[in-house]
Formats: sequence, structure tokens, C-alpha cells
Amino acid sequence: MKRLLLPFLLLAVTTVLSSYRPMTGVSQQLTEWQRAKEYTKEYLDAMPEDGTNFKPTPEIRSFAEQMLHLASGNYLFGSIATGKANPMAGKQMEKMEELKTKAALSKAVLDSYDFVIDALKGTTDAQMAETVKFGKNEMSRELAFTKGFEHQTHHRGQTTIYIRMKGIKPPNEKLF
Repeated sequence: MKRLLLPFLLLAVTTVLSSYRPMTGVSQQLTEWQRAKEYTKEYLDAMPEDGTNFKPTPEIRSFAEQMLHLASGNYLFGSIATGKANPMAGKQMEKMEELKTKAALSKAVLDSYDFVIDALKGTTDAQMAETVKFGKNEMSRELAFTKGFEHQTHHRGQTTIYIRMKGIKPPNEKLF
């Protein structure tokens, strides 16, 4: 029995690992960024107007500031990945009071996703392998998009507790 268990476990692990597919290619990146936009919209919709500027503690970002930081990152990473001009360059979105109403916040954040999605639509798979510079780091365009994806996931996730502290159940995980 033990002789059969080890080969079976190795086969199972190999099968699971071989089914893992990282975000590669424009098509897959587009799918993931569109899903992320929809998921973030669910978070924005879940927070009531009176929670837009809510801070769990005074020293951390408000819900709006978290979402605006996310949006600023989307513009930054999308711009770095494609060389497209960042329309928010030089602006501190987190401090822009005119973006801290529920409607303005939602529009600003969703517009940042559109910037990335449109940038991806103008990129080819061959261009995804090209190298770009991000500060002192060099990486492929694809990795720059992936780093941006990681950034927006992190900050959206941080807002879960803000929504819970307002007595609201946050959106369910949206993997697909």
C-alpha cells in the first residue's frame, strides 16, 4: 500500500502544479483586470455614502483614500507598463477632496481600471516581453502589469475591514 501512495501523491502534486497558469499574455491580463474592476466596483457599491471617508483609526487612510491610492497605482503601473502618459501624474489623488464623495470616488477608481484595460488593449503579446524601467528596477511590461494587479488587490483587500466595521458584509471573493 505504501508503494502505491508515494507515486499517487507525486501524480496529484504534479497535476495540481501543472494546472497553475500565471497571468500571461494580453488576453489573460485583460480578463483578470476586467474581473478586478467589477470586483472593486462591488466594494465601492457596498460602502454607503457615510462610510466613504471612514477611518478605522485616525492614523490610517480612509476608505476613500485607500481606493484613491489603488487608483493612483493603477495609473502608475499602467503608464510604466506601456509608456502611455499618466493622466494623473503629479496629482495626489488621495488628497483631492473633490474625489471623496461616493459618486466621484467610484468614477475616479473605475476610470483608473479603464486606463489599464485600454492600455492592455493597445499592447501585443510580443510587447509584453519587452523590458521597462520602474525606478531602479527593470522588468517586462507583463511583470509591470502583474505588479500593478498585486497592488490593487492588496489595497482593495485592506478595505474589507472598513466595510465590516460599518456593519456590512463585504462582497464575496470573485476568483472567476
